[in-house]
Amino acid sequence: MKLSIIVPVFNEEKTILQAIDRVIEAKIPDFEKEIIVVDDGSTDGTINELKKAKGNIKIIYHKVNQGKGAAVKTGMKNATGDYIIIQDADLEYNPKQIKLLTEKVIKKNAKVVYGTRLNRMPHLDKEESKHLFIFHYLGNRFLSLITSLLYGQWITDMETCYKLFPKSALANIKLNARGFEFEPEITAKLLKKGYKILEIQISTKPRGYDEGKKLNTVKDGLKALWSLIKYRFLD
Repeated sequence: MKLSIIVPVFNEEKTILQAIDRVIEAKIPDFEKEIIVVDDGSTDGTINELKKAKGNIKIIYHKVNQGKGAAVKTGMKNATGDYIIIQDADLEYNPKQIKLLTEKVIKKNAKVVYGTRLNRMPHLDKEESKHLFIFHYLGNRFLSLITSLLYGQWITDMETCYKLFPKSALANIKLNARGFEFEPEITAKLLKKGYKILEIQISTKPRGYDEGKKLNTVKDGLKALWSLIKYRFLD
């Protein structure tokens, strides 16, 4: 089988080459890798860094910034794999863990697998002790609870980057989100199509807001909440 790994990028000049190298190096048994990098109109040195990238990767450029959801959708349109997963370029998620999700496809015949960060309490040291992280953590738990109540399946981490799903699941699904509300939209529409989400515990290295984290906890959280409610009743 083939796995399309989509890497949306916006202003990640410090980490993008290392992120690509880690994806290339990641061992994913039983899957051929297709790596698709989508630069979403970066204004720093990311484009120059991408020109240095080595390996069998496909790079697509947006002329202007459109949002993470738009970048992911561009990647999905160009994906030829049987399965798709998204990999952020900020090194918060380690590509070595992708195999934890794909092995559930092979061994458990799972269709949709999410990597959950939230089957534990925050470690109250370093970045996870900061009030913005705690606020984001609680917001994510709340959104995951709302997802569970609205769609009838318990999940713990709706906002996770690591979402593995078959490309065939996208058939007859129209994705509208251009920003971070892509996460609740794809989750809502997969659940409405009857897919069960299997969660597997992963670990991450949270990035601080002073290091370039782009998520606006309140603004994006409200958009996510509205998306969950809207797509429960509308397409």
